[in-house]
Amino acid sequence: MSDDEELESYGADMGQKSSTGVFEWVIVDGNRLLVAALLTAAVSVLLLGLNAFDVIAFQNANSVTRVASGMIAGTFSLVTLVVSINQMILSQEFSSAGEARDQLDGVMDFREDVESLAKVPASPASPSRLIDLIVVTIHERADDLEESVSDNRDADCRDAVSQYVAGIDDSTQRIHETLKETEFGTFNAVSAAINYNDAWQIYAGRHLYGRYEDSFSEETSEAFERLLDALRLFDVAREQFKTTYLQRELTQFSRQTLYCGVPSVLSAIVLGLVYADISGSSLAPDLLPFVAVALITVVVSPLALLAAYILRTATVAHRTASIGPMLPQKDPEEGPFDVSYGESEE
Repeated sequence: MSDDEELESYGADMGQKSSTGVFEWVIVDGNRLLVAALLTAAVSVLLLGLNAFDVIAFQNANSVTRVASGMIAGTFSLVTLVVSINQMILSQEFSSAGEARDQLDGVMDFREDVESLAKVPASPASPSRLIDLIVVTIHERADDLEESVSDNRDADCRDAVSQYVAGIDDSTQRIHETLKETEFGTFNAVSAAINYNDAWQIYAGRHLYGRYEDSFSEETSEAFERLLDALRLFDVAREQFKTTYLQRELTQFSRQTLYCGVPSVLSAIVLGLVYADISGSSLAPDLLPFVAVALITVVVSPLALLAAYILRTATVAHRTASIGPMLPQKDPEEGPFDVSYGESEE
């Protein structure tokens, strides 16, 4: 397989979403409260449907009270989990004066690198605008690279670089269009950042640089270095952006779970009290299934909220598990740019 074919077959897929449609909306793109509401509604419909077909019943007081007791215990366990998550987040916020100073110095050094590469007086304070600036810088540096090889005598080199730059231009255009319409706090900005294929672009760029370095002019070599520097800055910014967003996401999840936790416990208690009468339920048999299902729906709402948030956070963590040009393949034996020891000395 030639280098051009490898660039075409692997470059378009790296960093793209692994699924589309309804499933992608449920696990990542959809509003988490809406997803949780749909999950609880599905529970209600399922229980009512099973009752309508006489698969389950709500007449046995002992069975329902045992279920209510289990629900109360489960809700308290979930609240304990939420407290643990809050402790984990808070532990990242505490630091000594020296640690805080080191963190600030690191952030300022990074911003200065962005300002130097993007040629701006000051980098944006908004994370999404900062990433957008780096994306625009990548696009401009890629164009500079292509222009620098326009008079190169090696046709294979020109074609490989042109194809590489075309892939970068296409990717940066897509993420730029998304980022300029979003604000920090919306998942669209995070989704655009985590799905940008910077790892592939660094990997392919380093390979092309190593393969055609001898035919590059000094201008081309410098253009390549500036492009790779911009891609590395995007990688760092994306990790910071993702971390900040997930901290906010988990904090919001903790707060909303506590909001749902109290009604959930109260609903489970009421469900048990409905069957506390010695003669059985205190409600009419026709109303009993609807009241029981409504109370159970409130009880499971914290669990639905947990599922909705964990689906997103786990998916984001999975898609950004590696930093830099470490590209997991579907098959461990396959991968572009197959090389062997000592090849550069031949």
